[in-house]
Amino acid sequence: MLFPTYTAAVAALFLPLLTPVLAQGTYGSQNASSNLPIVDLGYELQQATVHDSTGYFFNNIRYAAPPTGENRFRAPQSPAVNRSVVQTGTQNRICPQAEPAWLTIAASYIPLYLEGQTVFNESEFNTSSATSGLPAQDPATNEDCLFLDVVVPEAIFDNAGKGYGAPVLVWIYGGGYTAGSKNGSGSPVGLLARSESNNAEGVIYVAMNYRLGAFGWLSGPSLQADGTANAGLLDQRLALEWVQQNIAKFGGDPNRVTVFGESAGGGSIMHQITAYGGLKGPAPFQQAVTQSPGWQPIVSNQQQESTLNEFLYILNVSTIEQARQLPYSALQTANILQVGYSAYGSFTFGPAVDGDFAPGLPGELLLHGQYDKSLRLMVGHNADEGLLFTSPFIQNNSAFTTMVEEFTPTIGAWPSVIEYITEVLYPPNFDGSQAQGYTNQIARAAALVSEAIFTCNTFYLDKAYGNNTFAYLFSVPPALHGFDIAYTYYSGNNASVQSTSVAIALQEYITHFAETGSPNEAGVPYFNMYGANATVQDLNITGISEMMDPTANQRCNWWQKALYV
Repeated sequence: MLFPTYTAAVAALFLPLLTPVLAQGTYGSQNASSNLPIVDLGYELQQATVHDSTGYFFNNIRYAAPPTGENRFRAPQSPAVNRSVVQTGTQNRICPQAEPAWLTIAASYIPLYLEGQTVFNESEFNTSSATSGLPAQDPATNEDCLFLDVVVPEAIFDNAGKGYGAPVLVWIYGGGYTAGSKNGSGSPVGLLARSESNNAEGVIYVAMNYRLGAFGWLSGPSLQADGTANAGLLDQRLALEWVQQNIAKFGGDPNRVTVFGESAGGGSIMHQITAYGGLKGPAPFQQAVTQSPGWQPIVSNQQQESTLNEFLYILNVSTIEQARQLPYSALQTANILQVGYSAYGSFTFGPAVDGDFAPGLPGELLLHGQYDKSLRLMVGHNADEGLLFTSPFIQNNSAFTTMVEEFTPTIGAWPSVIEYITEVLYPPNFDGSQAQGYTNQIARAAALVSEAIFTCNTFYLDKAYGNNTFAYLFSVPPALHGFDIAYTYYSGNNASVQSTSVAIALQEYITHFAETGSPNEAGVPYFNMYGANATVQDLNITGISEMMDPTANQRCNWWQKALYV
């Protein structure tokens, strides 16, 4: 059944998904006062920015030195000691942002597709304005952006140093690795309230910025000769290590840290789980909740080098060192242009196999036992992850094959692999019997994108941890990628939330998992472990029930082997 009654809602929902950085503020009013508590972090003194019924908000805490000048395109450095002035965190920071132009087409065609239209042509969409002129930047945008927020209930803060610390939830945001910010997904007020329900102890909430686009994800041999690949992952790692070193000062327990994130955030967590192939000790957290974890596979050195050279070409320089000497405005303009012209469904930048932090694709590393095996996991994905990233112009078998050929730069060298994908995994059979029940070419392409980029990742994690995980499926119609964020951050009166009961249940599951290692709590439907039957908790508008995981299939087993590279 199609969802014509949801069309207006879908169109409205796309606005915050596609423009996540136009109006990002900090949590609560900025009412820093000399009466608010100060935490001594050693390298600086940080005062609470806000105090309200939720607790204390310590906003915009510096966790790294400015990634500017000679620090550009390198691993983050520890912050300098600066104890002469008490930091109040009243000045918000977000990292430089960029978004691909194809998102404007997606916003136009997907509501029509959900109404039942399946045939589109390029003349229906005005694409000329998509890349004409640079988009406005949020005033909080700053290259010196490596800051994090800590929100702590008053009772937990007051107990700091007096007993066992409270559990900690650390958020890593999504946004295609090119957009988003620590406070762009929503306020944690609802999550914190849910963490205290049924007389539970409550949690501390942390969210960090990390570098985006070219600033955080340039890679390849030339870059690594004079810089560091995957700087964005290393930003996250440093922030997570900051939590280990400092969260006790806020009343938290560094041995009870749960990291959670959606989309690029969930994909980042998978890279943190498999960091260094598991050879450099445990991850700086004990539990993880990955929501729709995804990334475009960037494996070949040739692809990475090509992206770097394109960035340098736009800048009219020859080396990354020359790029470091340019003004920020030039770098950001190049970043916006390069991301803006990304191929449909891609963002150009993201985690790359670098031989160091990311020695292989996470799926492969999980398959071969190269990861931190000590963690406890809860995973989730949406029912239709792929449609947002699927071109409406895939109208025939030839266009579908072309999409497959462009999946990675190396796949064209393997005709037998292309044939296997197009004829066996996702055959031109439109009777609804194939993956996700596709009945047209767009849905066929969306099914491939869903599994190859997003949903199979959760299956890899379930298997790697012996099925001793908790897994859910978010299927509130239309259950597109990103539509669960409003539920994760529900705090009341949100038009994007069609089911308050699902939002409350999801928050209860996440917070109770952070508190106890199990999502189960009184007042919400029982959540069984994944187990041998591949059981997932189906979160639907009609209710919450159990079903078999649709990703537990041979297609996902094939994708995990990475036979396409």
